[in-house]
Amino acid sequence: FLIKSHTFCICARIQYERIGNDVTMQCGSLDNDASVTWKVNGTDVKARRREEGPRLILMEVNMSSNGLYSCFQNPDGQRRDQINLRVGLPPKEPQVTCRSNTYPKGFYCSWHLQHPTYIPTDFEVYVQHNQRPLEVTRDEVHKNRCHVKFPELFSSFPYWVNVTAVNSLGRASIAISFEESSIVKPDPPEKVVAKPVANNARRLEVTWNSPSTWPDVETFPLKYFLRYRPLIRDQWQHVTLSNSMSQTSDLYFFLPNKKTAAKDMEIGTWSDWSVAVHATPWMEEPKPITSTTESDIIPGMHELPTVRTPTLLFTVMAVPSVISVLS
Repeated sequence: FLIKSHTFCICARIQYERIGNDVTMQCGSLDNDASVTWKVNGTDVKARRREEGPRLILMEVNMSSNGLYSCFQNPDGQRRDQINLRVGLPPKEPQVTCRSNTYPKGFYCSWHLQHPTYIPTDFEVYVQHNQRPLEVTRDEVHKNRCHVKFPELFSSFPYWVNVTAVNSLGRASIAISFEESSIVKPDPPEKVVAKPVANNARRLEVTWNSPSTWPDVETFPLKYFLRYRPLIRDQWQHVTLSNSMSQTSDLYFFLPNKKTAAKDMEIGTWSDWSVAVHATPWMEEPKPITSTTESDIIPGMHELPTVRTPTLLFTVMAVPSVISVLS
């Protein structure tokens, strides 16, 4: 059974048609006066149809019209043809975005269709810089992504990217242009850890690693932006850091913090926020009461009262700094 089914798939030819159209299927090369019987997936054709000799005409096809159509010549019932009908739509303009998370090595572009076509659709990608085409490498994992190397750095010429969606029913293109610096965006910092500082109830130490995808932290250092808040509050407090991968600071989280990043010291845009982590500041262990006289002991009190210390939530993001590059 499996061998026969596999053979049928090889023999059947594929016919792509647009949703909503009337579709004509021809039974091989039979003459116009030939008499045939049509089946779909081995059963009678029940869709709205018209038969004209060796032709089957389906009216206003939709997704339910998909199937393997077979025609048999009368009166001997010999199968003459098989058609795999695939109903779909031509593509519309794809959505394209480009980003460099490995600056200065290169950038990648990804694309998708906002509306499904229901049939196989391929994409053609063309990238140009300073009137010269650039080599495009398709991603091995993400089928709708390609990679391009920067031919030069700090170029004043824009990059042009054209992506064309193509299938058996049509094609549609979109072209975008951008400056080199506008697409630079590192991945979020990694391995964020927050931990208490011993013997200090007002400090926490937060450490993190630069994103592993960022190739040259020495030449293109990253500036970091840390935010934190108590779990019981909604308002974030912020700390801007330059070229550091750790922070130990007093937790005056009840006061507004006015620090913001200096945009003239940066290139590109901030990364997304890192994965959030939480930590609780150090707390001294409560000490038991040591008085031996009954009058010194407060009824119901066996240890000193403690102040509840809130647990804090931390996230970090990064942006490339141009200090080392321009110096």
